[in-house]
Amino acid sequence: MRPAFQIIERCRKLAAHTEEPGFITRTFLSDAMRGVHADVRTWMQHAGMTVSIDAVGNIRGYYAGAQPDAPRLIIGSHLDTVPHAGAFDGILGVVLGVELVELLVGRRFHFAIEVVGFSEEEGVRFGVPFIGSRALIGDIDESLSALAADAIRAYGLDPSKIPDARVTGTTVGYLEFHIEQGPLLESLNLSLGVVTAIAGQSRLDVRFEGHANHAGTTPMHLRHDALAGAAEWIGAVEREATAGRDLVATVGKIDVRPGAGNVIAGSAAMSLDVRHTDDGVRTGAVARLLEGAKQIAARRGLTVTSELRLDQPAAPMDAGLTEVLAEAVRAAGHADHRMASGAGHDAMIMVKQMPAAMLFLRSPHGISHHPDESVLAQDVAAALDTGVHFLEQLERTRG
Repeated sequence: MRPAFQIIERCRKLAAHTEEPGFITRTFLSDAMRGVHADVRTWMQHAGMTVSIDAVGNIRGYYAGAQPDAPRLIIGSHLDTVPHAGAFDGILGVVLGVELVELLVGRRFHFAIEVVGFSEEEGVRFGVPFIGSRALIGDIDESLSALAADAIRAYGLDPSKIPDARVTGTTVGYLEFHIEQGPLLESLNLSLGVVTAIAGQSRLDVRFEGHANHAGTTPMHLRHDALAGAAEWIGAVEREATAGRDLVATVGKIDVRPGAGNVIAGSAAMSLDVRHTDDGVRTGAVARLLEGAKQIAARRGLTVTSELRLDQPAAPMDAGLTEVLAEAVRAAGHADHRMASGAGHDAMIMVKQMPAAMLFLRSPHGISHHPDESVLAQDVAAALDTGVHFLEQLERTRG
């Protein structure tokens, strides 16, 4: 269990590098990331890796294979956080990857190993997620490069070298360790879960427009209350999600104008987040919800508009590499539980270019994106043991 405790201790050490004293907040290439890079570099070098930082700020530790032209296995996750985060989301996967290499004590495989700490996954600083992993697959376009260029230069990096961050040559695949960020594994009393797919996401802005008026003098039957229409629709969103297997739908934000207690709401603008591993189910649900919004608006004398903000397709993990991971879980003495991820992860970007597999660790109380986020040492040990078996299985089957 000692390596597991070391992993947890290192994650908590990285949590001290923050933009907000008293909280864990670390966005893309903020000054707080410099301390993270310094610590991770030290650990990578101690594990026998050659360390570099690419043009978008990904820290990359390379552990050579038995032959100079060996294909590469990439193990990674992200080092940035949401505001007021926990210590393990993303960071655990990077630290665990470093520890896995350290446990090899110089042993070489037919494949090289590259551990990557992605500079950005959460999308907090610029509203665009996955900058780190997108750079590795060559998916940074001119508009995104321009958006991040000043931050990249301020960090001492050169945005013109972003194309050099792309992975070239032969790859074995990509492996990501990550906390579940939900309650399912805990409800099943399981340490680990093998991810089969990452859910697709639809994110929209929806706005009901009515007519603001005096709350005391306007009869109920003559009102055009945007908030009342929005409230009816929010209930419809919940009913749609509970009627569909594994569908989740959330209205997480609402902005009511003019926002006074004695004024009928003239407008209500909301977010909508819909997720499912089947894109047909997801887009069908969105279509029904928007049609329902139109019907509510028509009946109440309102207007409704919507704007699509994100249409992220579902990302199935690679079947072959997932089976290797599942075999490693069983070899480590744990249940081979398969599950989908409702949250987005770097693996959904990496799988566009190479085989990808993902392993979840139990999240105590299902808490994530919160200071109370935690892990159990026994689960970290289980994941690390699985990682060792994963490397051995790759060596046997693909060597």
